[in-house]
Amino acid sequence: MTDSQVRWAYAERASEYTAILGAIDDMHELDLKLMGQWARHITGRIIDAGCGPGHWTDFLHKRGADISGIDLVPDFIESARLRFPDASFQVSSLRALDEADGSLDGVLAWYSLIHLRPAELPPVLSEFARVLSPQGHLLVGFFNGESAEPFDHAVTTAYYWSVDQMSSLLHDAGFEVLEAETRQDPGNRPHAAICAIVR
Repeated sequence: MTDSQVRWAYAERASEYTAILGAIDDMHELDLKLMGQWARHITGRIIDAGCGPGHWTDFLHKRGADISGIDLVPDFIESARLRFPDASFQVSSLRALDEADGSLDGVLAWYSLIHLRPAELPPVLSEFARVLSPQGHLLVGFFNGESAEPFDHAVTTAYYWSVDQMSSLLHDAGFEVLEAETRQDPGNRPHAAICAIVR
């Protein structure tokens, strides 16, 4: 999907999306634990790349992380600034991050890569590697399934990725996978998360 297509699709449903999925209280306890553990030892700057409603940015900010949220959708950023005034948010694309080479210690990409077409994913992962310092940390959340298989997401077309294939793409972009997990919650699509560092 192009940035403009994704921006338009989410802008049309930003309020609804935020009401349903924009609160930490509605997040899975295992995701809360993983997120907290991942950020605990990151002392430098983090970006929440594709922050959506901003709740994960605020969650980590309240736990002492030096984190900023970025998203394509101005409606999300405007809402996040009002809901979480102590955290930092700005409109930006994942394809060309407004960050210097090696300037970040962490990138969180929690379900923000799911709308990228298969050919579009490697350049974005490489962009993450570019802005991260050596040994910088990446946490990716995504739908676990047959790699590059599209499906009708509630907002716009999204893609499944297997842990093996996502790990391979991360390796090709310059990352070392440290940990991967999968989960199947009743009534939801299969979940996967990968923690990686820049090699």
